[in-house]
Amino acid sequence: MLAAAFVAVVALTTVVVTAWPAHAATATFAKDSDWGTGYQGRFTVTNDTSTTITSWRVEFDLAAGSAMDTYWDALLTSNGNHHTFTNRNYNGTLAPGASAVFGFIVNGTATPANCSVNGSPCAGGPPPTSPPPGAPPAPTNLRTTTVTCTSITLAWNASTGATSYDVYQGTTLRTNVTGLTATVPLAAGSNTFTVRARNASGQSGPSNAVTVTPPPCPPPPPAGALPHAPYVDMGAWPTPLLTDLRAGGGLRGFTLAFVTASACKAMWFNAYDPRTGWMKDQVDAIRAAGGDVKISFGGATGIELAQACSTVDSLLAEYQAVVTAYNLKYIDLDIEGAATADPTSVNRRSQALARLQQNNPGLRVSLTLPVLPEGLTADGVNVVRSARDAGVNVDIVNVMAMDYYRDGDYGTFAVQAAQSTFSQLKALYPSRTDAQVWRMVGVTPMLGQNDDGRIYNQGDARQLVQFAQQQHLGVLAFWEMTRDRNACTGALYRCTNIPQTPYEFSQIFAGYTG
Repeated sequence: MLAAAFVAVVALTTVVVTAWPAHAATATFAKDSDWGTGYQGRFTVTNDTSTTITSWRVEFDLAAGSAMDTYWDALLTSNGNHHTFTNRNYNGTLAPGASAVFGFIVNGTATPANCSVNGSPCAGGPPPTSPPPGAPPAPTNLRTTTVTCTSITLAWNASTGATSYDVYQGTTLRTNVTGLTATVPLAAGSNTFTVRARNASGQSGPSNAVTVTPPPCPPPPPAGALPHAPYVDMGAWPTPLLTDLRAGGGLRGFTLAFVTASACKAMWFNAYDPRTGWMKDQVDAIRAAGGDVKISFGGATGIELAQACSTVDSLLAEYQAVVTAYNLKYIDLDIEGAATADPTSVNRRSQALARLQQNNPGLRVSLTLPVLPEGLTADGVNVVRSARDAGVNVDIVNVMAMDYYRDGDYGTFAVQAAQSTFSQLKALYPSRTDAQVWRMVGVTPMLGQNDDGRIYNQGDARQLVQFAQQQHLGVLAFWEMTRDRNACTGALYRCTNIPQTPYEFSQIFAGYTG
């Protein structure tokens, strides 16, 4: 906003400086405006690695004759011509791929020199070749422990006096960790890694190098098999008939919710044993009409099996029992609340799903996760990363575009959430094309009144369908079919509480063809 005072802009130039930092950040400098005797500048600090950072510090010098004036979105400490900007309390934590921007006014023409971000040069290129005095020795015995088609796990021996370790892919810093292992994405072709130790004095020389070429990934699943698969609350009363829902809404795919855990045993909402094939006649009828179903494990109120089963083998057996009982081609894992932040169950689930796919070739797995317009939470990104690293061929990352508890247009928020999730998945799957990554994105809004009182209406649904057609999303869904069928005002578990005709949203979503 301060830039608005300078209406006579003489020139617009951009100077880019890339950092290779100590603590997983890069910094880019640009001039937003220049009026000859001064300019407005900004730095963009970006976490372009696979781990979250919690703070950043950008330092630089201005030549004599130029002075720092106003600044914003950072804290400034100056010592003569040397200026140090640190994050504010609201923009220091950056998830992978996230950025923070701070700006300033300079009186004079000098641009930042001797720039560093978190203690490392902003000049780009490889890290320094000569360790500073007091730096720890280089780590030894860098080695691989796991290699998948999309990621590598590295390990190394400890370096005396080190407080953390920088993991490089070529000359690009991928992550900074305090332990002796790290998992990072792999690009197609040859990848070379080194590790450098770090303490308060600076960075060591490099470890031995490790070069790997990832094995080929399985091809992404064919597109458009289930372009829409709205959720059906199978615990509603009376039990919904899928054939009636299909006839009323014109949709041919559904996501049946939810199989939860009764101890370490799969149960339909803790009431019916899937092994008996409960409601399988309805599933068969949908298939006979050219459609299909996903069965979703978890949900907001149930316990997902990965939290209830203590071993990968017992969890795998329960997933397999449901897949076998219904002859499934698709399953969904609806991971919400504390389950997204439980690394033990997240990793157990990932390992079980990888083996489940090995035992059932062609089985498609979707992960349904909470989202904000800014994208998946850090916990949600970790769920996807864990699945990727375990070797799960993730078909869809389906975002719950609902209940943001903020004012705004919920239709636009849903589109923004999809765009943000695409960017996050692109970073997680760098070898996939944009089209392949868009095919991994699914969006599930809540129809009508959300739990937070905000509204997702028919116009919002049309907006999402149009966006999905442009980008060819993997799936559109919504919560929930019986609410759309009832077209009523009342309790939110059964009504949308907005004016609509029965199945109006279903008929809108049916216009999406994949």
